[in-house]
Amino acid sequence: MTRMAIGLDDLGLHAGVNEAAAALAGQGRLGAVSCMVGAPLWPQARDALAACAAAGADIGLHLDLTEAPLRGPRRSLGVVVLLSHAHLLPVHTLRDEIEAQLDAFEAAAGRAPDHVDGHQHVHQLPQVREALLDALQRRYPGKRPWLRSTRHASNLLPPAGQGPLARLKPRVIETLGAAGLAQLARARGHVQNGRLLGVYGFEGGATVYRAWLRAWLRAAREGDLLMCHAATGAADGDPIGAARRWEWQLLGAPEFAEMLAHAGIELSPISRMGAAR
Repeated sequence: MTRMAIGLDDLGLHAGVNEAAAALAGQGRLGAVSCMVGAPLWPQARDALAACAAAGADIGLHLDLTEAPLRGPRRSLGVVVLLSHAHLLPVHTLRDEIEAQLDAFEAAAGRAPDHVDGHQHVHQLPQVREALLDALQRRYPGKRPWLRSTRHASNLLPPAGQGPLARLKPRVIETLGAAGLAQLARARGHVQNGRLLGVYGFEGGATVYRAWLRAWLRAAREGDLLMCHAATGAADGDPIGAARRWEWQLLGAPEFAEMLAHAGIELSPISRMGAAR
């Protein structure tokens, strides 16, 4: 059997995400849940957080610099990427934001995060990754949270009908900072998931998502993480609301258990895998 984890992003964003997290964790489908501590429904996410923890899922911080930061300015992803790669992000503001989000996570969870990743993968960007790992080293010297790697699966064969962009998107995400984060993680004693699965265009409906699930499971290797954005329902202004619903419907269905068995996949939190890199 190959062990991999499924991680749900955006806990706290809206009620549908919170409900999906609790339900999928209760089914044993989630190995990681990532929390947006500045999101509108974060104060109402405590029950879902407790349910995920009780089910044994890793609970972590979904560092957010774009949609709902606590202290710093709200910026588009493109602006954050450009500023970070030009080393023009204000370091003091960045450090304050990271500390504030870690404080908010600890206040709700009552403990340190099991892992840290980033909304729109900002945790791996230059400047951000250095400030983040400095904060983690200072705050959690005894136990380093694992860090999400965005390394793409080179053996992944996208479903039939998916164009060149289907192959390009995961590579672009990786290029924005996976290698730099991996180097820092190794130097400072943080483990990472093997590779990141679950990247697609949030289009095509349940039929296309089902085909993607099969492709990701075929490609999976020990220690990989399959990212999802499931929700039981949408919220006003959620640009991927439809995708969240079909992800929820399939990941929670008996059919998905059959897909896992057919692919020889066992679900497990990254923190319990000795093979995590």
